[in-house]
Amino acid sequence: MKRTTYSCGLEAAFDVIGGKWKVVILWMLHPEPKRFGELKRLVVGITEKVLIQQLKDMETDGLIVRKAYPEIPPKVEYSLTPMGMSLKELLGPLCEWGTKHIKQIGDQHLCQEASSDEKTPSNGSPE
Repeated sequence: MKRTTYSCGLEAAFDVIGGKWKVVILWMLHPEPKRFGELKRLVVGITEKVLIQQLKDMETDGLIVRKAYPEIPPKVEYSLTPMGMSLKELLGPLCEWGTKHIKQIGDQHLCQEASSDEKTPSNGSPE
């Protein structure tokens, strides 16, 4: 169960968007609704189980709405609520920042991985 009282707005915001996938899913749901299969293809590296859970969490938090159509085969679409749209608008500057620094961030992570590999013996266990 999530917290219901927060000491600052950042705690509330990160409670709703925390984790690796939620902001990426949120970003992909704009500008139009997406079906589950589309999201699975767009959010590279996410498992089906995790995508299902993240969508449920985001629906519970009021960021997205799930609309099921009475068709055969069943059709379900996910779209942003006004609250989700307002959050998505805030992600634009964050995306721009990440794009501006993407090479530097990637290089730093690569260096960290290399130095970590140097400290690990060839048998894979730490010294």
